[in-house]
Formats: sequence, structure tokens, C-alpha cells
Amino acid sequence: MVFNIGNSRVIESREVADGTAIRRRRETPDGKRFTTYERIEKPNLAVIKKNGDRELFDRVKLANSTRRSVGKFFKSDEEVDNIITAVEDSLYALGESEVTSKQIGDQVLDELEKRNEVAYVRFASVFYEFKTLDDFVEILKQNDAVRASGNCNASSCDLSFGKRLCAPSFRLFA
Repeated sequence: MVFNIGNSRVIESREVADGTAIRRRRETPDGKRFTTYERIEKPNLAVIKKNGDRELFDRVKLANSTRRSVGKFFKSDEEVDNIITAVEDSLYALGESEVTSKQIGDQVLDELEKRNEVAYVRFASVFYEFKTLDDFVEILKQNDAVRASGNCNASSCDLSFGKRLCAPSFRLFA
């Protein structure tokens, strides 16, 4: 649906919980309602892709790819938006004008790790390009072993399989 904001009126305005945006409920002259978000514009951030190409960071693209990879493991789009906001904030906090796609993926994994174990594994399978069930089994076995040893933390779990998958609350075999 396409709405013309110029012909709408604001019904309600409120600050989003984290204070980084204003949420406005609007109504068109024919009674249709929709929501808009007003955010502070941040400086451009370039993403260095795996193949070396550079493109501007695109919040919508990241949100769409995250939604696709995690499926319906969140109750609302707002939960995914909160994850993307946290990722975006952490990327800008680095103070760099360029970040790698790997850094972005790692930030998404860190956020998913805190919120939903299944979504975390699903995103990791896409991010690390798992091809077979054996890829899942191998990484989960290694992850379970590292966690059992107590040597894993969210930012420094680098396993020999080449994957960083170490959610503290994830239990492979209960």
C-alpha cells in the first residue's frame, strides 16, 4: 500500500522505547491508518562485501535478509527492527566509515544470541553457508564442547570448523 503523507494527519506521536526514533500513527482523509518512524539521519557507512565490492549500508536490506533467514521466530517485525537498530548502533559506535559484511553478520549473531536460539542457528546457517546436515551437527558438537569447557564468550568463540557459534544458553543435547 502506498500512502501520501502530505494528505494525512498525525493521530498519535510517541518516542520509541530506546529513544532513537519517533513513532507516528497517521490517518488519511479516507480513514486509512498507517505508521511512520522519524529517525536521526546518520553519516554514510560503507560495507565491504566478501568479493571486495563496496556499497552503502542499507538498514532495510539488512532487516529483510535477517527476516528471511530467521523465519517466523519473532512475534513481530518490531522485534527484528530492534535487533537491526542494535546492530546499526554498534556499527556506528565503532567510529569507522567502513565495515565488513562479516562484522555486520557477527553483530547480528550477537543480537540473535541474546533473543532466540533457533533464530540464531538459522541465521548462522545462512551466514556461514551450511550445505549439509553434517555442517549443523559438526558445528553444534564443537559448540557444545567449547561451552562445556567454559572457554566460550560471545565475542571470542572461534572454532576449528571456521564458524563462531557459541550461544551460552544453547544446549545441543539436553
